[in-house]
Amino acid sequence: MAAIYSLDDVSKHNTKDDLWMAIHNKVYNITEFILEHPGGEEVLIDEAGKDATEAFEDIGHSDEAREVLEKYYIGDLDEASQKNTHSFNAIRAGELPEEKKSSVLRVLLPALAVAGVLVYKFVLAPQRH
Repeated sequence: MAAIYSLDDVSKHNTKDDLWMAIHNKVYNITEFILEHPGGEEVLIDEAGKDATEAFEDIGHSDEAREVLEKYYIGDLDEASQKNTHSFNAIRAGELPEEKKSSVLRVLLPALAVAGVLVYKFVLAPQRH
């Protein structure tokens, strides 16, 4: 059975020499990995002792990086500390959460309308004269 940690437990390990973080409700001790991290140690230190799920996913880590991460797994977050990671998993699976879909349409539809007006004004309208 995996060890269970609270986010408060994780927050006590927030230095270069003792660095834990939570990602997708799992706790990792990445102290030994800090010098090997391709993105540099600073980004890890910034997320030290925190739930780093969002930062981890924002970067778009590869499957290989996810496999490397598993070597540093030490336990799970307790239920009180867990965040819903459904949206990150859905994005990884190629699905957009509902709010992301609607925000894309909010940008795409006006852009198409503007493009249509410009095509009419500068291409179709001058051909009629």
